[in-house]
Amino acid sequence: MKDRFLKRLRKKAKKGMRGWPAATIAFYGPDKSRASKVVVGIIASEDAGVGEMRDWKLDPGDVRNDPGIAEEMLKFMEAHGVLSVAMTDGIIGCPHQEGIDYHGQWCPVCEFWKGRDRFTGERVH
Repeated sequence: MKDRFLKRLRKKAKKGMRGWPAATIAFYGPDKSRASKVVVGIIASEDAGVGEMRDWKLDPGDVRNDPGIAEEMLKFMEAHGVLSVAMTDGIIGCPHQEGIDYHGQWCPVCEFWKGRDRFTGERVH
């Protein structure tokens, strides 16, 4: 029963583009194995950029496995009348924000991401 919100979220993402507004969901973590942060952005129309954004953090644990966070995400999207959901398959980078949480090219906390591609986790030159 507690997994119902997670299943609902995954099902919405699998349906593909069904109209506007749309929500984007991206996961971030200290490495490729654990997502400690999720960000949901709302896009009102095809020509609009991301409008309202909200994030959730969980430490320790993985936000992808937390039914409470999934329920809050669904409520946030429902409040904006979201018809479509685009969700990343994996973790796309460090949960810390450059210029806010740290300054410089690489996060000093998340050593895993130093010199790595954010989508694949592979080393870059």
